[in-house]
Amino acid sequence: MSLPNNYVEKVYAGVLGKIIGVYLGRPFEGWSYERIMAELGEINYYFHEKLNVPLIVTDDDISGTFTFLRALADYGNSKDLTPQQIGESWLNYIIEKETILWWGGMGNSTEHTAYLRLKSGVPAPQSGSIALNGKVENDLNKLLDCAISFIPNDSVIYKMIEDIRTWHKEEKDWRKAREKLAQHYGYDKYGGNCHMVPNHGLIILSLLYGNDDFQKSLMIVNTSGWDTDCNSGNVGCLLGIKNGLAGIESGPDFRTPVADKLYLPTADGGRAITDAVTETYHVVNMGRAVAGEKPLAPKNGARFHFDLPGSVQGFEAEETVESKGTLRLENTSQQLALHYQGLATGRVARASTPTFIPSEEVARYFERRGYKLLASPTIYTGQTVQAQVQTDKNNSTPVQCQLYIRPYVENDALGIIRSDAVVLEPGQIQTLEWTIPDTASSPIAFVGLEINGTHSAKGTVYLDHLTWNGAPNITFTRPKHKGTMWKRAWVNSFDHQDRLDFLDFWTEPFRLIQNVGRGLISQGTKDWEDYEATARMTPHLCKTGGIAVRTGGLRRYYALLCDQHKTRIVKVLGNETVLAETNNGWEFGKPYELSLKVKGNKLLGSVNGKVVLETTDPEVSFTGGGVGLVCEVGRIGCDFVTVQHL
Repeated sequence: MSLPNNYVEKVYAGVLGKIIGVYLGRPFEGWSYERIMAELGEINYYFHEKLNVPLIVTDDDISGTFTFLRALADYGNSKDLTPQQIGESWLNYIIEKETILWWGGMGNSTEHTAYLRLKSGVPAPQSGSIALNGKVENDLNKLLDCAISFIPNDSVIYKMIEDIRTWHKEEKDWRKAREKLAQHYGYDKYGGNCHMVPNHGLIILSLLYGNDDFQKSLMIVNTSGWDTDCNSGNVGCLLGIKNGLAGIESGPDFRTPVADKLYLPTADGGRAITDAVTETYHVVNMGRAVAGEKPLAPKNGARFHFDLPGSVQGFEAEETVESKGTLRLENTSQQLALHYQGLATGRVARASTPTFIPSEEVARYFERRGYKLLASPTIYTGQTVQAQVQTDKNNSTPVQCQLYIRPYVENDALGIIRSDAVVLEPGQIQTLEWTIPDTASSPIAFVGLEINGTHSAKGTVYLDHLTWNGAPNITFTRPKHKGTMWKRAWVNSFDHQDRLDFLDFWTEPFRLIQNVGRGLISQGTKDWEDYEATARMTPHLCKTGGIAVRTGGLRRYYALLCDQHKTRIVKVLGNETVLAETNNGWEFGKPYELSLKVKGNKLLGSVNGKVVLETTDPEVSFTGGGVGLVCEVGRIGCDFVTVQHL
């Protein structure tokens, strides 16, 4: 198996087409064709501002698409990936009633029904079978001329595609063809809330009548109504893959407002704040592994490398009073060009990319609309940021640059902390390096580059790459200032969440309560590899509790766990494996400092500063991941959690 030379760009165009299509159709999802025509007219561009909603949103048609793919990487990128392994990935990444799926109930939501079967112990693929869940058809995600050969010629989908093809030959007006589709295959013909047969019909109709034009095809599928974000996302993805970036850019500018940004809220919070380029390389490297090729890591694996045409990876100019109108960004020769002007002394221009939920207001909006933005920050106190910048050789004067972050401060306002400034001469290349200072348990929402007007009023600075990695040095507890964003940084799967929310009147900052089974809260990212995590915990009434490291979801982590009889180090990879244990447990009502150190494949567990267990995982099941707190059936208080890199 060999991959085409333009494989990376094709995947990138598919990712962009997917998210553009979803963002385009999301504001009026569920509207009828008649309502869309009456209130909006034909959908030729984004309508979010007119409807007073954000453009970049959490959406099941994005989070599901890019999360379910992780099963391949989690199980070694094997061609022999099994339905059971895919089902296990669902149970690992999905937080029930919180992330990814439409939680419409048993028998009403196909995916919710399949999830409930998995949770109850019915393995995939039986959990999603027609025998258990009712009639559904195969959802085809390939070009029409290839796809038709893969489905039975007596199926509903086959007949519908043939009908749409016939209508397309006989009828030039897509609107009349849409009427026929609604008449023969409309929502009223099928059960459930959002059936795939009529939606699939609109996708086929839009591809045929769109004449290979990205904007026209998206106009048809969105104007037609029904499940607009899903249908539009599929059409955009297919045309992106088929026609590449040139096809997306042949009409109006769909890319600039999106700026590559997307959210993937799952139980692995460190992957929630991401961008189209990052997700492209995840997909590309899975494909390369399956094809027997080595992974790609542009610019030595930098987080932000701008290697793909037109990419900005979430970077946008900050529009504050002091910086408005001073900065324009563009991708130039695989670098991010920051063109600044009007920088009189005292004025600054700033460009930043999100590293966490951008505001409390945004978080609350997503909660109201049903898809929470559960996320952990991607950058932390104690990590070192590296960036390479270069000034344009045609700049007439030197320019002053510095890195900065925006942590949450009092009442969840955004503060700013800057590195030391560096003055650059025209044409100078400089590596900036900065260790993130202590933010007092407050999460960091943005990281960026600031240009100061002290030395230069007009010119260009090129950001070649910006990156950080490794575990931080940080203590998590309740900050002294008022606010709620520090709570949101913990991705929470406990089933008693109204009491978990770290309310200010609890004595302890963290109160963990789980009614049934095991609950987990976590934060951190996959590049936290070697570190020691410590938590001071007081068990009040619980079956088991402790601290987890290298977390990567609900069912992928190492943990030091205690009960009233034993202390053990376990590996949870779907099922739990005990790696080491001792017969000494803990007593209810007494505080304990639990520490778990992980370095390579070695794990060292301590209680109150004394080493009690030491073991290894020969398989090195998890190479990196965040820190977590575990509680099983009961209540545990926790005063703080620290992480120290090794």
